[in-house]
Amino acid sequence: MLKKLLIANRGEIAVRVIRTAKALGYRTVAVYSEADANALHVEQADEAVCIGPAQVAASYLNADAILDAAAKTGADCIHPGYGFLSENSGFAKAIKQAGLTFVGPPENAIELMGSKRRSKIAMQEAGVPVVPGYEGNNATDDELIAAAKDIGYPLMLKASAGGGGRGMRLVESESELADNIKRARSEAKQAFGDDELIIEKAVIEPRHVEIQVFADRHGNAVYLGERDCSVQRRHQKVVEEAPSPFVTPELRKAMGEAAVKAALACGYEGAGTVEFLVDKDRNFYFLEMNTRLQVEHPVTELITGQDLVAWQLMVAEGRPLPLAQEEIELNGHAIEVRLYAEDPANGFTPQTGTLHEFTPAEGEGLRFDTGVRSGDVVSAHYDPMLAKVIAWGQNRDEARRRLIRALEDTTVFGVTTNRHFLSRIIADDTFGAGEATTAFLQQAFKDDPSLAPQALSIRELALSACALSLNSTGQEGWSNAPATVIPMKLEIQEKTVELLVRHSGHKLLVSHGDDQCELLIQSHEQGQLCIIDNGIRQRCQYSRAGDSLYLQALGRSWSVTDITHQPATGAQGAGSGRIQASMDGAIIDVLVAAGDTVQQGQTLVILEAMKMEHPVKADRDGTVAAVHTSSGDQVRRSQLLVELAANETEEQTQ
Repeated sequence: MLKKLLIANRGEIAVRVIRTAKALGYRTVAVYSEADANALHVEQADEAVCIGPAQVAASYLNADAILDAAAKTGADCIHPGYGFLSENSGFAKAIKQAGLTFVGPPENAIELMGSKRRSKIAMQEAGVPVVPGYEGNNATDDELIAAAKDIGYPLMLKASAGGGGRGMRLVESESELADNIKRARSEAKQAFGDDELIIEKAVIEPRHVEIQVFADRHGNAVYLGERDCSVQRRHQKVVEEAPSPFVTPELRKAMGEAAVKAALACGYEGAGTVEFLVDKDRNFYFLEMNTRLQVEHPVTELITGQDLVAWQLMVAEGRPLPLAQEEIELNGHAIEVRLYAEDPANGFTPQTGTLHEFTPAEGEGLRFDTGVRSGDVVSAHYDPMLAKVIAWGQNRDEARRRLIRALEDTTVFGVTTNRHFLSRIIADDTFGAGEATTAFLQQAFKDDPSLAPQALSIRELALSACALSLNSTGQEGWSNAPATVIPMKLEIQEKTVELLVRHSGHKLLVSHGDDQCELLIQSHEQGQLCIIDNGIRQRCQYSRAGDSLYLQALGRSWSVTDITHQPATGAQGAGSGRIQASMDGAIIDVLVAAGDTVQQGQTLVILEAMKMEHPVKADRDGTVAAVHTSSGDQVRRSQLLVELAANETEEQTQ
């Protein structure tokens, strides 16, 4: 009998594992970096051990420190979560050698499925359908180029050790291949320490459908339905749902049996996910097997009524699976989205900052898996996912409605998020019809003007002015004194907006140019206003941090800065020409050299951070005076990367 579980992870997955482990009577141990000392998973565990500084290489990827924490606390089993060391066969082996139980599959299965090349060969031998391609051992660039001629275009380059879309490139013609091989190798080396590549025939606009499998050490294996993960951005999953609106009962059975065959072929134990590409004719092809619990496992839990972490612990203890295949039933529909601190209007750039308020919505059929709460800091050290928002319904439309409402009613003040972008996806007609493929986001939201910052309406300006007018007692402006007119100056999306605010008892009249809005204040409690606007009673939530004000009403959120009393400053001039890293990360490519002439907005450097590539651009026209970084460098936020000098013509006019 296992008694004490150490969770070798952080954030929402650590919190989620702790929840089930405690319910089953386990004592729990959290590990944390110095940056996570006050994190939610640390607070909720029975014990916690610091394993190093903020950098993941020195903490969450430090297997020796994690094993030392297990020894100190007397933990007898380790759950890896997902990411970090969860699919590291060496870590699984080290846990076993230390006399502990790894809550995951055998190291041999992890190692096999961690190689796209070897796993694909193994699946071919097991009779599982695979995408045609080339899986040569450590193929050279010339060998890949030669193989591509036989396979034909378009094709996919993939990092053999890869995952999460890193080291993956769609190549549509021979002229693009050599450069993409170089880029894919660089990405793969940075992300996985291995630049081996394979080539596959590209399946155009497929569905990405994965099967949840479970196996025990007694030879039993089952599948628990499928998840449709077709809505992706840059090969990163954005929306996951179960069951798939595209999969028929016959296809589900065929894919499920193929997934079980894949698991048995590699001597699997525990939770695993076999991912397939499905074309428009419902032909399916093995993509890869993830040898861990997936981020999107909650949708499977909601439609099966099973706790997959509890299943993992049962298998780890040597017990048989709790259900046979014929006993597994699917009920209703579940959809999950990943709520990120990122800015869709600016290339989905990850955001950092303090969560002044984070209040998940509540309601029937809703589930939030999160590792943060109000007051936490979203740092540049880790993935910026705030929560997984999951909705269940008796049918797909009910799940969609609940999810949209959950996103709109969740309060996040302090960082920009993708929640309005997510709600638009779920409300989209193509998604609603169940017709979204992996090309959906690129087709439906490319250059979509609605992703750009939207100007505030006069009503939203009025709500902002109203909230700023309140003092801590909520009484300012609500007296029966004669009406007063107060000028107010706000900074919104780097622009200055001037208002005239007229108080008269409980009425507030706000003017902006020729636009006016009159609000009747019904009530005010800390952080919430109740107003009547044009005869309609509505609520507005807000939070103030210094001169910054964050607001939310009717599903829309925005922020303003009160600059009414700030001294006037001169207009901002041209950029400084000192180009700095926007966040901690790794340099993937440097596209300029000293002496090059560049234009404002031109990409100079490509930085990889938080599983994504981020272009670092020139903030002015000029000539490259110096380059302070090179491909492969690890850089810190605000580190100087490139210096620009003004062009001669520009200097002559100054």
